[in-house]
Amino acid sequence: MITQEMIDRINALYHKSQSVGLTEAEKKEQTDLRKAYIAAIRTNMRANLDNISIREEDGSITDLGKKFGKGNPS
Repeated sequence: MITQEMIDRINALYHKSQSVGLTEAEKKEQTDLRKAYIAAIRTNMRANLDNISIREEDGSITDLGKKFGKGNPS
């Protein structure tokens, strides 16, 4: 889970990289924080997409999470 402190740190490292540059440790920290942020975004997006249902023209409901979600091998 990404906290506001982590987002603030990502932003602080970005601004520092633009002004004075980063040490190797800070570059690694920035990379790790960005990876964690992207992973959290992907997890949240997948959860949202798995909860979408579509009403078909014939009136039936297609649950896209069951049809295309992680649990489906296709």
